[in-house]
Amino acid sequence: MPKGILKNVAVRGIACAVPKNVVETSESNELFGEENVSKFIKMTGVEQRRVALEKQTASDLAFVAAKKLIDHLKWDIDSIDGLIFVTQSPDYTAPATACVLHGRLGLKNNCIAFDVNLGCSGFVYGVYIAGSLMQTGDTKRVLFMGGDTSTKAISPFDKSAYMLFGDSGFATALEYDKSSQIPYCYYTDGTGYKSIITPAGACRNPKGSHERREFGEGVIRSDYELYMNGAEVFDFTINEVPNMLKSFTAEHNISHNDYDLFAPHQANVFMLKHIAKKAKIPLEKLGVSMDRYGNTSVTSIPITICDAYGGKEQGNKKVLAPGFGIGLSWGTNYFDVLAENCLPIIKTDDYFEDGGIVVD
Repeated sequence: MPKGILKNVAVRGIACAVPKNVVETSESNELFGEENVSKFIKMTGVEQRRVALEKQTASDLAFVAAKKLIDHLKWDIDSIDGLIFVTQSPDYTAPATACVLHGRLGLKNNCIAFDVNLGCSGFVYGVYIAGSLMQTGDTKRVLFMGGDTSTKAISPFDKSAYMLFGDSGFATALEYDKSSQIPYCYYTDGTGYKSIITPAGACRNPKGSHERREFGEGVIRSDYELYMNGAEVFDFTINEVPNMLKSFTAEHNISHNDYDLFAPHQANVFMLKHIAKKAKIPLEKLGVSMDRYGNTSVTSIPITICDAYGGKEQGNKKVLAPGFGIGLSWGTNYFDVLAENCLPIIKTDDYFEDGGIVVD
């Protein structure tokens, strides 16, 4: 089991971007019924979310965030040695979206760039992957980016998922620093891979049905659209995540007085409060962003941090950040970041106009 302390790595800053397009959950009253929608809002906490434009991708949102963060930190573009992009909404099947972003950002050629296919746990896993690249000291600065436009892969007639997810992107700046360290732990249970899945469209099932079928009241989707077994995900989360947090904080001697913000993956507000209660985490330290942005997949932890601190506070903050979900996978990080380097959330309609060109 990967657990321990990631040495010589510091989180220098975080930026997040979302589409300007706001969709109120109440807009689904006519489709799913006002009573059902009201129950959904009460359970999940999602009152509104951000939905990308047709031509806007996760990399577009992450690109805007990265440009803003690089400018804010005054990083020389040639000082960046690595770019990691975590997503389940890539620009293309091939090449890696990280390579597209490398070119758009104008990074130097002797720079490693690659994608990671993860969702809900992607931020905490990505910190470990980026930090691992930096252990020799040869890689000094890594731009860890990610994002998802989950709404593009969800049936608008699926009440279990359609109102839950929002679109977003982020950039996190990591730097080699001998005085800094990040405790971590990670877990995977691949036997639960079917709990959250898009069944068709890749090599295992390349020719699924595009025809939408009814799978239950208010749940109509095709094989190419996201399926989520809410009951299985809920049971997994409320059992595994509190147990992980209790063992992690005990092992590293972390009390609730030691961290300023508990920033978990934003899956469901009821679920988050349940986790906090079972893990004995004060509710006043629980960060919640999904009421305005929905479940933003890999961006949900950084967007919660920027929502808490962006343009509001200054000084060093300690963050306890667990991620959990699709895979099934889960893990947590505990790190320091300056509040003034967690930027206010950016709203944008920008997209990469050259990205849609057909190659002859």
